[in-house]
Amino acid sequence: MSSAEPRTDSSIGVVALVPDRWLGVWTVRHHVLHRLAQQFDVVWVEPARGWRDYWLGRFHAGESVEEIRTRRSQFTVYRPGRWRAEVYRPRFVGDWLRRQRVRDAVETLRRRGCTRIVLYVWRPQYDWALDAVDADLVCYHIDDEYSFSSVDRPNDPREVALIRAADLVIIHSQKLFEKKGSINQNSVRIPNGVDYAAFSTLQPEPADLADIPRPRMGYVGVIKVQLDLALLVGLATRRPEWSFVLVGPVGNMGGKKPLLEQLQRLPNVHLLGNKPVEQLPGYCQHFDVCMMCYEVSDYTNYIYPLKMHEYLASGRPVVSAPIEAVRPFSDVLETASGVDEWEDALLDALRPERNTDDAVLARQARAKAHDWDLLVERIAGEFRRCLRGELVTGSD
Repeated sequence: MSSAEPRTDSSIGVVALVPDRWLGVWTVRHHVLHRLAQQFDVVWVEPARGWRDYWLGRFHAGESVEEIRTRRSQFTVYRPGRWRAEVYRPRFVGDWLRRQRVRDAVETLRRRGCTRIVLYVWRPQYDWALDAVDADLVCYHIDDEYSFSSVDRPNDPREVALIRAADLVIIHSQKLFEKKGSINQNSVRIPNGVDYAAFSTLQPEPADLADIPRPRMGYVGVIKVQLDLALLVGLATRRPEWSFVLVGPVGNMGGKKPLLEQLQRLPNVHLLGNKPVEQLPGYCQHFDVCMMCYEVSDYTNYIYPLKMHEYLASGRPVVSAPIEAVRPFSDVLETASGVDEWEDALLDALRPERNTDDAVLARQARAKAHDWDLLVERIAGEFRRCLRGELVTGSD
């Protein structure tokens, strides 16, 4: 938690256009926006479902507004219903419905007394919203390289136009800042963070982890195509006495589905599935080593893994692929490439010297500087500065 209580400003309302549903896997957007609601009123606008989903009865058809009280302000989840569904043809109808969804969110904030509206855009495909409402501030938050290409590509012209049009641009990694930060002078680098109190406070050992033999080499996050599954197969085969534990949902596997099936067949590999966000600290804390086993590519060199500071806050040793984002943290984590280096690094992480009280505290100290409360306080401060017409304060 930050040492100073954040200021509440009921005159500022935030409309957040996000690609996620509130009741889903927690992302950077979940962490940022529910904390931002401690200072401003926030409306999380869920993506609308297609009109067929509503009208054919696949989902509840009604519009809903769920208000979630925070410690100081108000967080609202707006779920468009059938009368605000996603429609692609005719195009003018779809465009009108998209604009109406944003206007509904703004009207919700106006009724609460908000006189200044922040349009908080989290994907390039929401650029149309800039013409839908007369916002006092447009913030574009870049938390990924949205081409998702393993080979670097030039900046997308549509995204470049959005960056130029925004009043404030937030970029999460240094590598991505180097690629996009010069497009708009009001760009700031704010990295991903951690709920430090949750991950540093000892939690009970999860029941489905308790029977898995030690040492446990663990990964928490979405199981996806960017993971080096061939590496995991090699390590698990070479070290049958180690347990490899993966906690998280299976996402886009691309052509790696056979590798995942091969991994699942190994007796010392345990896929425990998706878990509620509040249970994740218990898994990290009861691993022997935490892994960030990415393939190194142009794409993964742009990411800033959410799990990095969560792992460090748990105090456990961390071994990672040598992607760009981990380089500043080489004093508190190890990097490795290939099965041989990974095996050596995991062996080294198990040594008593890597698990002393001092070693644990050093890892936690680096994570604590990235507490989400501190980072979101910075975001709120940038909002206030921009609303006053001042330039942003630069990167961290």
